[in-house]
Amino acid sequence: MAWFRRLILSASILTLCVVVFGAFVRLSDAGLGCPDWPGCFGTLTVPESEIAILDAHQSYPGSIVEVDKAWIEMIHRYLAGILGLAVLSIAIFSYKIRKDLKVKLILPFGILSLIIFQSALGMWTVTELLKPAIVTSHLMGGMTTLALLTYLTHRHLGAISNTIIINPGTKFFIRFSFVLLFIQILLGGWTSTNYAALACTDFPTCHGSLIPEMDFKNGFSIFRELGMTQSGEGLSIQALQAIQWVHRVGAIVLTAYFIYLAYLLRSYPSTRFYRNLLLLVLFFQVIIGIATLVLHLPLFLATLHNLGAALLVIIVTIINSRITPQYDKNYTY
Repeated sequence: MAWFRRLILSASILTLCVVVFGAFVRLSDAGLGCPDWPGCFGTLTVPESEIAILDAHQSYPGSIVEVDKAWIEMIHRYLAGILGLAVLSIAIFSYKIRKDLKVKLILPFGILSLIIFQSALGMWTVTELLKPAIVTSHLMGGMTTLALLTYLTHRHLGAISNTIIINPGTKFFIRFSFVLLFIQILLGGWTSTNYAALACTDFPTCHGSLIPEMDFKNGFSIFRELGMTQSGEGLSIQALQAIQWVHRVGAIVLTAYFIYLAYLLRSYPSTRFYRNLLLLVLFFQVIIGIATLVLHLPLFLATLHNLGAALLVIIVTIINSRITPQYDKNYTY
């Protein structure tokens, strides 16, 4: 069990790294650094010599070899591959120690299934040329994997109480925080993958208006190419403004919700650390989000904003785990 605990903790940390580095890949526009999958221009590394680059151009005449971007993409794939092997190991060992497992056996195997699906999404991200729906789904899959591995880790390493939350209303409020957080991450991912982050460059207004002209229909049309409407026309600035404006409104709602959640948790001293951590990360997330906008999307701040979202996922997951009773194989919660 000690080895298993180290494995799941390492996998959780690695997932955080993969999620944040994946955001860096997207934000640095390196998602198509390699035109094929899982290799790069037909190899498992990046072509760098003159001969290798010439061969790559001949094999993929429609692509340009940008070594820096290709390495960024391949490093992300290497990390994701290691994570896949770690999750496979977790599933195998979970089955072997199933009598001592503190969660249902379906959880580690569910994570493994999700990782396999994530691999498919990673391939489609390249082959479908960064379609917003696929790239956003890939982001959500990464955040879901992070949440599930964090939960698995906390059930085996963290402190859990069967009586920490007495008020059912408070418990529901904590559970629902997951829903709002993932909706906001979805909106953030949709903003990023549609390159709508700079559709409005002022704050709190958008081009001087609190409610700018917006095209919700085309902005939130799912099945379309990047930068295009379903009819094949270029995506208008009004559509991009709609995407970013909804993300802003979601941020306001989520911030207010988390502040009230922290207020409710004040009655439970054992959650004090995570309550304070939630408020701290939330504060910096809001500041970084605004700074990223007004400073015109610097890569460092934009990546840090994604890290903040991932940390919120971890914190909310742990809070939810702490109020969940110990798993009893003879009783279904």
